[in-house]
Amino acid sequence: MLEMIKEESEEDRFLNLQSPIDSQQFRVEGQQAIRLRLQVGDVLEIISVDGEQAAELIVLDMDGHAAPQLLDSRLPVTGDNIQQQLQETGTAAKALVKQFESWQIQAKDYQTVLRVEGDESSSFVAYADLTVVIVAAGPSMSIEAHTPPTELKVVVKYAEPIDEVLPEPLAEVKKEIRIPRASARTYEVKKGEWIQIIDVSGKQCSDFIVFDKQALEQGKEVGLDSTATRTVMGLSNPVPGLHSRFLGPDMMSMVEVVQDTVGRHDSFLFACTAKYYEDSGYFGHISCTENFNNVLKPYGIKPRAGWPAINLFFNTGIEPCGTVFMDEPWSRPGDYVLMRADKDLICASSACPDDIDPANGWIPTDIHVRIYGAEHHFPRSIAHRITAEEHPRMTKTSGFHNRTSALTKKFIEYAGYWVAAEYEGWGANAEYLACRERVAVLDLTPLRKIDITGPDAVAFLQYVLTQNVRRMAVGEIAHSAICLETGGMIDDGTIFRMADQAFRWFCGDSYTMVWMAEKAEEKGFKVSIRNATEQIHNLAVQGPNSRDLLSQIIWTSESQTSVEKLKWFHFTIGRLGGPDGVPLMVSRTGYTGELGYEVWCHPDAAEAVWDAIWQAGQAFDIAPMGFDALDMLRVEAGLSMAEYEFGPDVTPFEAGTGFSVPLSTKEEDFIGREALARENPESRHKLVGLILDGGESAAHGDLVYQGRFPVGIVTSAILSPLLGKQIAMIRVAPEFAKQDTKLEVGKLDGIQKRLGGTVVKLPFYDPKRARLLS
Repeated sequence: MLEMIKEESEEDRFLNLQSPIDSQQFRVEGQQAIRLRLQVGDVLEIISVDGEQAAELIVLDMDGHAAPQLLDSRLPVTGDNIQQQLQETGTAAKALVKQFESWQIQAKDYQTVLRVEGDESSSFVAYADLTVVIVAAGPSMSIEAHTPPTELKVVVKYAEPIDEVLPEPLAEVKKEIRIPRASARTYEVKKGEWIQIIDVSGKQCSDFIVFDKQALEQGKEVGLDSTATRTVMGLSNPVPGLHSRFLGPDMMSMVEVVQDTVGRHDSFLFACTAKYYEDSGYFGHISCTENFNNVLKPYGIKPRAGWPAINLFFNTGIEPCGTVFMDEPWSRPGDYVLMRADKDLICASSACPDDIDPANGWIPTDIHVRIYGAEHHFPRSIAHRITAEEHPRMTKTSGFHNRTSALTKKFIEYAGYWVAAEYEGWGANAEYLACRERVAVLDLTPLRKIDITGPDAVAFLQYVLTQNVRRMAVGEIAHSAICLETGGMIDDGTIFRMADQAFRWFCGDSYTMVWMAEKAEEKGFKVSIRNATEQIHNLAVQGPNSRDLLSQIIWTSESQTSVEKLKWFHFTIGRLGGPDGVPLMVSRTGYTGELGYEVWCHPDAAEAVWDAIWQAGQAFDIAPMGFDALDMLRVEAGLSMAEYEFGPDVTPFEAGTGFSVPLSTKEEDFIGREALARENPESRHKLVGLILDGGESAAHGDLVYQGRFPVGIVTSAILSPLLGKQIAMIRVAPEFAKQDTKLEVGKLDGIQKRLGGTVVKLPFYDPKRARLLS
């Protein structure tokens, strides 16, 4: 009885403290749809991210009948964009058909839709409770066009603020468990079933404990072991992908992490304990450990003073000095972790009661758990966000994934996509050698593709890029940096001149498009900036035989340059196999330092393109290539990479890409010009090579020394197959950047261990670029 009174008292303390959610933001990606349920009085806003994507709204009453008048009195129209997309046979059309079927949307429902043009910013008020399906529909884009279907931003302002966000189920739910704030619950899960743990209000920790059910029935307590997990996985917390398992003390997998929209959890600390609250002066405060002891008692599990658990959504970290710190969770309303059971399990989850520090954002709330049957399949994915306020974006696969995944299971997440690290039966060294000696093919789809068109396209690009695009010819490519006002780099990439006022920018960071759009609006440029990434996927075909291979399979018209005659940093438009083949863009570019090309196509044509390259490549002993081999190639070639050689605190000159800043020949002002012009060439740090003396490796972030004090930093390092030595790219003070200078890389604490090396000029490989230009 005392225990019940104490728990009720805790509940009373938490009531009405959580800030209500009065609005929520959603995203509709190009050629996709979302479904929302609105209540009377809710306000719906539809905004095209680039100002050009139309929205089509299917409005249904509570009986599932089309009722556009419940949302707006304007005259409904036919859903032309929806119909255009559904008439196609590609992946996007099939996905939309499948989605409509699951929502029981029929053809008659999109004969009367509400349409919002891309240049409108429309607001609707729900006149009754209803369901609205918002579609960013449109036909697929050809490689030479500039009309990609793009994103919509959707905002719902609630007439009655809500306390939580419970996302739509990922599939049919087998069981749902609500865990009230300051409590814990147990539930059983069979092998192969899926566990989705949802933070419904945001900033709420949920401790997670599992036991092997079969072992428990035999009187053994075999639970999840965070120490075994960290030891085997080599990570502080498992993440979807290669290192995704939570292990037991026998180092066998118990659950696999499949999706994670947060990416910040704790596996080091106990679930909160009575001792923690007592030591803080809060006597009698309920704890997760006490709650676990109570709910696990029926299973015969012995109570503990502190439960080791996976503390989902708990934001902890370790300072360089070793101090463990904690702060408010990163999780937001509706964020979740999805796991799959590898054994029959007894699980326990808590909704942590901690209200004396930021662990739960100071206000404990509920946790929701969903169990899905083993018959379902959910793709592995990790969340990322382009801007802080948006909904998470989950990891995608490229149009080539069915082909690459048939050759390897070793995938890593890179820039929002799954990419192969290396291929089974080859390995990084063999893939590297294939590129240096024969030909290799690499999926480089994560590159961002941004179409920039309009009457001010040249003037705009002159302002935001360091490169002088005015001097470029149609069909030409140039490398450029994008800088802040300070001269620091936020991105780099290649700019393709497609026509007089039409360009295509290829870069690594999605935020670049957001930044570009902001600058265009600030200065009033008449320019269209559209994200074409989902409409253009690409392969790199690199190596001395790449020209011969591609010449066999790519047809070009008389008005286009053939692959054989294509010059370095130029592109052409062609077709696969002949004049009736799928359209392609081919550029003589790459990231390997070898003769090479990139082939660009629509994702629906990706498998046909891969197959043609792969089959023609057999005569050249072609190899697939992963990102591990690519890193070896680009370091030998002295090529810079974001977050390694450059970042917002590093200028292009310091990153080794000063050739993309033609200060003497570009007359127009551009962002960062003044800061770059102020730099004294004699005093700026320089990017150079370092060949280490022995076989021990350096690593990104290691400090470079001459004597007691550091004079630079290692940006990238590999074991070079070409040289048979450990090499590194380093950024050092100019006094120590001269060739043949002796320097040391600091290991351990930088003082106790040093690796000697000799400074050399970059690149390590083909210094005259003879192979690249051959």
